[in-house]
Amino acid sequence: MLTKSSTELVRQQNSALVLAALRRAGNLSHTEISGETGLASATVSAITAELEKAGVLAKAEQHVQGGRGRPRVLFMPRRDCGYLIVVRISSDLVQYSLTDYGGTLLDRFDEVRNHDERGTAAFAHAFTEALDRLLQRSRLERGQVLAVSISSKGLVDGEAARLLWSPVFGREELDFAALLAPHWRAKVMLNNETLLVAQALAAQAQRKPDQGFRALAAISLGHSIGLGVARTGRTGEMDVSAPNFGHMLHAPSAGLCRCGAYGCIEAAAGFYGILRAAFEVPPDTIPAKFVPVAELDKIAASARQGHRMAGYAFRQAGIALGNGISRMLSLYERMPVHVTGPGTRYFDLMRPGLDEGLAQSMQVRLQGPPEISITLDEQRLVFDGHLERALGAIDGDIASAGHP
Repeated sequence: MLTKSSTELVRQQNSALVLAALRRAGNLSHTEISGETGLASATVSAITAELEKAGVLAKAEQHVQGGRGRPRVLFMPRRDCGYLIVVRISSDLVQYSLTDYGGTLLDRFDEVRNHDERGTAAFAHAFTEALDRLLQRSRLERGQVLAVSISSKGLVDGEAARLLWSPVFGREELDFAALLAPHWRAKVMLNNETLLVAQALAAQAQRKPDQGFRALAAISLGHSIGLGVARTGRTGEMDVSAPNFGHMLHAPSAGLCRCGAYGCIEAAAGFYGILRAAFEVPPDTIPAKFVPVAELDKIAASARQGHRMAGYAFRQAGIALGNGISRMLSLYERMPVHVTGPGTRYFDLMRPGLDEGLAQSMQVRLQGPPEISITLDEQRLVFDGHLERALGAIDGDIASAGHP
């Protein structure tokens, strides 16, 4: 019995290796799969045959240039094996996307959020209706969806797929697993949005093995302030987390945060914090739930024209970020920092303060500041992080079950 159990476990692990190799490197031949995974040729043959029979893999012939010789047989995920729904919840809209098992985007639409709407009940109703509409547009059934992957800023319980606190709903929790459980068999996943950015950036770095990826951090600037950290563990596996960076204590003078506490990094560096400082609004003023980018653009234009309070607001935001990054580096290790999000358009105004905040750390003074770069198209990175994480989880389930 022990031998049978061990053999089955090895089979599952090897199947997962094959599926991961195809995700990572694209369509591969039998020999290339063996090279990518380190598995013996006979093992690869058995696994690909089993996955092809189960409808998970497809294969196609690639004719040799010039028409001579036997064509190469390439394996790939079978696109109609199942489907993935990706939902991105942000301060101003909710985006719904549908992809096939191969990761190809099939459909997408956005729904603008009503900021006068309160509570999770109305959102939950709109959410489930939007999922059904997404399927109806592509003439699919719920049973064909293998996973629903959701992201939001805030605190999440990933294992339970429960949103614990968010800028959108505050302290009102939302249990996505319970919401979908009665009518959906799909795997329900929930992740912090900036964690997915770090996941996507780390996956890109891992595709360049000559650079020896170790770790990176992603910081999202906008209505909220998010942090994602990706690190290579001792066994070589990727560890990605989302520390509650935006709500770390910076200084009580930063004012009231949307979380209800005083002095969070977000209270100084989030859009509402910059707005409050620029117009010298009392620090105990209840923060705005949503600040249009056009309003921040006006403040930034004033700062670039030399307006004292506008420049001060961005500098204070930078100091809060610099202090927070220095603490993060003290807890982890020195690593490159990628700055993303709509707030990157004001990064030139924040950078002097950020450098000042970093310089207050002994570690930075001894080892030098981390490499900091602007990384655009956060929305695309979030989507790529969804695909990386959700399709990988689906692959693991398929390898364990032997079929979708």
